[in-house]
Amino acid sequence: MIANALYPIGTPGQPWGAAEVAEWRTWQRRLRSYGDEVQDRIMALRANFEVAEYGRLEYSPESYPLFFVKSRDWNEALPVMLLTGGVHGYETSGVHGALQFLEHDAARYEGRINLLAVPCVSPWGYERIHRWNADALDPNRNFRADSPAQESAALWRLLSPLRDTACMHIDLHETTDTDESEYRPALAARDGKPFQPGTIPDGFYLCADSARPEPDFQQAVIAEVAKVTHIAPADPDGTIIGSPVVAHGVIEYDCRKLGLCAGITDAPYRTTTEVYPDSPRATPAQCNDAQAAAVRAAIDYALAYPAKASA
Repeated sequence: MIANALYPIGTPGQPWGAAEVAEWRTWQRRLRSYGDEVQDRIMALRANFEVAEYGRLEYSPESYPLFFVKSRDWNEALPVMLLTGGVHGYETSGVHGALQFLEHDAARYEGRINLLAVPCVSPWGYERIHRWNADALDPNRNFRADSPAQESAALWRLLSPLRDTACMHIDLHETTDTDESEYRPALAARDGKPFQPGTIPDGFYLCADSARPEPDFQQAVIAEVAKVTHIAPADPDGTIIGSPVVAHGVIEYDCRKLGLCAGITDAPYRTTTEVYPDSPRATPAQCNDAQAAAVRAAIDYALAYPAKASA
């Protein structure tokens, strides 16, 4: 990974054009299989869920089907809960934590909720263990109706009809050491801006939506995850990744303004998880467990406080 500020693609101070994006794309190599590691597990869920294709990514010569997993007996009288993972393909536990929840935990909510899950929003990025898509775009800055990112546009079309009816949306992410060594330098180079070094928090944290933060909901998720893995402390300046810590393990973003996945709907309970897989205090299994615990806690809270959700 690249640790210095001089990213080897482009000219310092000048945003990338098509030539630089094309050069960047030639660097990317397929490192794992979406079909074997993700799609096969999604297909196995057909025994208990409705599984269907909601779109397809076309990055010639490759084509990737996009799948949702949905409660088979959808009941309009039940609350709608949304689960997304793999918006950033390199954030492994976001994908596998979502699959783990679907395989081992979701059955306990049958007949109590309408569940719609997308375990892997960005399969091209998953295979290359990358944050961006093939056009050097970050899907999690591009969730809007006219999105230039195929991944974001497809999920927007899927979830937008639930904008006013969704009760909860939890989006599973990771913060990794490569954020600082590769992706932030690449972002600075792509946008023609100077690279500003940051910090990587050691532990799990949440990004609440500043438009509706719901502190009790966030803390319920933190409390459950704390049984599985450690919660990230604030940096000495009281921030996590440069954002003020508003409560134990919680920061806030304006999800809709930033084009984040959690802002697609008006679900009153919404949050973005951030696991730290590079911590010496966490294992891959622990990271998956933390994601699944966060999903359970989010659903349990939304079920316990439906009146607040409809307020």
